[in-house]
Order: sequence, then structure tokens, then C-alpha cells
Amino acid sequence: MTWILWLLAAACVIYYVVIVIYSGFTTSFSFIWMVFAAACLLLALGWEYYMKHKDRVPLWLPVSVITFCCTGILVFSMVEILIFTGVASRDTSNLDYLIVLGARVKEDGLSKSLKSRLDKAIEYLEENPGTVLVLSGGQGEDEPVTEASAMRDYLVFNGVREQQMILETRSFSTVENIAYSRIAIEEDQAKRKARRARSDITMEPGTYEEIPDKPIRIGVLTSDFHVFRAEQIAKKWGIPDIYGISSESDPVLLVHFCVRECAAILKDKLVGNM
Repeated sequence: MTWILWLLAAACVIYYVVIVIYSGFTTSFSFIWMVFAAACLLLALGWEYYMKHKDRVPLWLPVSVITFCCTGILVFSMVEILIFTGVASRDTSNLDYLIVLGARVKEDGLSKSLKSRLDKAIEYLEENPGTVLVLSGGQGEDEPVTEASAMRDYLVFNGVREQQMILETRSFSTVENIAYSRIAIEEDQAKRKARRARSDITMEPGTYEEIPDKPIRIGVLTSDFHVFRAEQIAKKWGIPDIYGISSESDPVLLVHFCVRECAAILKDKLVGNM
């Protein structure tokens, strides 16, 4: 057991170094791997001490530690199952609006996660040209421009019409992405109804039948590990019938993203965001 824990600690340190070197910066939540490494080292030392001095260690202590670790592994496994179950979705063709969630914009351009999302959005528009994109993301302290405007520039460069995009530039979290995007969609719907009302041909009462507006279909496009949380937040914040679309995440950082997403899901569930 001791050598397994030492190997796990070494693996966590190595992966932390890989994240920093590969990303070119200390990506958010990367410190957790050093925390894991320290925890594995403490467990290894504790286990070694326990095996040598069983008579000095009360039984409740190792039982509590093992129970805590097993519970953590079980919770993590259940959350990860939910995360990747969320990648599978219903028929997402011909959506009225597709919310594209932002990701970090670097000084030298888009992050890999954001570029992957936008490439997926372009692919989706090629098959569903009537869908309006809602580009969601504000400007962080270390970002040169808002995520939404960087997304727009990339899409325009790749042939997407500006008239087919709505920019939402106030959000700094997934909850705000969804909430402000919903407001942007409602405002766009109101403008469209006003235009239709001005262009309606006057007809005598009784010569036509009013047909109620069909429900608008809204989707959310984000990285595969993020789809489940985005859908759950959307359902809580006013978009009950949301369609999830996933883009591929960076394979090198996928394990890190999954761990970070697990923590984010537990936090959002705890504070009532989902």
C-alpha cells in the first residue's frame, strides 16, 4: 500500500508539471494536484507508521481515514458518470438559438478549449444555417478583449455572418453565461416580434386565424466535460428544455478538467445554482 501511495504522489506532481508546461501558465485549479500529492504522501507515512505501531493507534482513526477516502472516490465516480452521461444528447438539429459558452482568451489568441467550441459551432451552422449563435463571455482581468468579441472575430473570419450572432459580454461564470444569454434571447425575440408587427398586412377580423408562437428551441454548446453542468444550470435559471452540444476537450488536460468540473458541480449544487 505504501509504495502505491508514493507512486500516486509522484504521478500527481508529474501531471502538475505537465499541466504548467503544456498550458504555458498555471491553469485554474491546477494546485489541486499538489494537494493530492501531499495527501498521498501523508497517507503513505501514516500507513507506514500504523503498520509498525498498531498498538499505539486507536482503531477509529484508520477506519475514519479509509471511510473518508472511499467516500471521496465514490462521490467522484458518480459525478464523473453524470458528466459523461450529459455528453449524449437528443436531436439538436434546427435550434432557434445556440448559446456558445466562452473560455479563456490569451494575449496571443484563443485558448484550445474556446477554439474547439467555435469550430463545433461552425460545423453546426453548416448543417443548421437558420440557428442564431449567442456568444457568451465577458473580459477577465488577464484577457485582452471580451470572450464574446474574440469569438465573434474568429467566426466572422471563418465565414459566419455577423447578423447571425448575438454578443453577451457581461458574464464571468457559467451561471452568468446562462442567465445573461437568456435575457439576450428574450430581447432578440421581442425585437423580432416588433418587426413582424410593423410588417403585418392589415386584414379584416375573422378572415384569418391566429396561430400561437411555437416554443423556441435553445441549445448550449460547450466542452464535453462541461455539458452536464451547463444543462443543469440552464434548467435552474429559466431554460427548462435545453439541448446540450459538446465539443472535444484537450486530451492532455482532460483528467484535470474532469477533477475541476467535479468540484464545480458539487459547489454549484451546494449553493443552489443547479
